[in-house]
Amino acid sequence: MRLQLVLPALLAALSLPAHADRLPVPANPLYIEECGACHLAYPPQLLDAHSWLHVMNGLPKHFGTDASLDDARRTAIADFLGANAGSRKTGVTADAKGQPLLRIRDTAYFQRKHREVASAVWTRASIKSPANCAACHVKAAAGDYSERSVTIPK
Repeated sequence: MRLQLVLPALLAALSLPAHADRLPVPANPLYIEECGACHLAYPPQLLDAHSWLHVMNGLPKHFGTDASLDDARRTAIADFLGANAGSRKTGVTADAKGQPLLRIRDTAYFQRKHREVASAVWTRASIKSPANCAACHVKAAAGDYSERSVTIPK
């Protein structure tokens, strides 16, 4: 009888790591169209709502590029990001002064998950920067960021 209670709990606990690095992007054609036109449509869970709001309000100077959108599209995407933003898995995405982090690579979550990656790897022509998730996470577009789906290009 006890085994019938313990076994399902044990099996569920063992399956957690397999799902721990799944960060699927919720279906949102507008977000995928607009943001995915220039880079991977990042999982909204990687920043908190405050950070996403600042990212969306800074589109005219979006990391050196003018990514401006009309107000309706910007608002719709900002609302989507805010509704699907993370915090539990990624932790607080603000700096020591409380300013929102705007780059996913600056979050404690990203730093922890990539601590073994040498800084020279990020500058390889095949990768270019830590923002290019799909360079190494070959299933990133499907939301799979697990180590078993990582292939670091030369």
